[in-house]
Amino acid sequence: MDKPTTSAAAAAAQDSNLLLDSPQHGPTLSSASSFEALTRHDPNLSRLATKMFNKTEEYITHELNAPLEDYKLLEEMNKATIAKYKDMRQIAENLNTSTSELSLKFQQLAPMMQQIDEISDTVDKLEAAAYKLDAYSIALENRVKCVLQRKSAGGQVAQ
Repeated sequence: MDKPTTSAAAAAAQDSNLLLDSPQHGPTLSSASSFEALTRHDPNLSRLATKMFNKTEEYITHELNAPLEDYKLLEEMNKATIAKYKDMRQIAENLNTSTSELSLKFQQLAPMMQQIDEISDTVDKLEAAAYKLDAYSIALENRVKCVLQRKSAGGQVAQ
């Protein structure tokens, strides 16, 4: 670095060096250090500083552990979800098996149900024929009675 050539520049450089110097030990490496490690300080100030550092440590620890707890909770939720989906998959597989079995049974019963439908249709036709036959037999019986009454009425008149 070049040395300042003017006296104003030299004074400014010297003033900036004074800001970095320790009052007891001279120049330091840090411009922010105002704590002298070997110097006695106010015990109340030391106690408060220690308390502040402990509280800060506790706060930072909790802040760092909070996401960890969130991840643990998320992991537990994922495990519960996996278990639920596994149960649902098992139920779906059981339903699929049951549905396949019922479909097979229905296919086996379909011809028999067709026969039952055909028998039912035949029974309906037979029932209709029976009603017609019954009506015809009643009408025939009435005619026969009518003829017999005429004969018996005609035979009594002839006597």
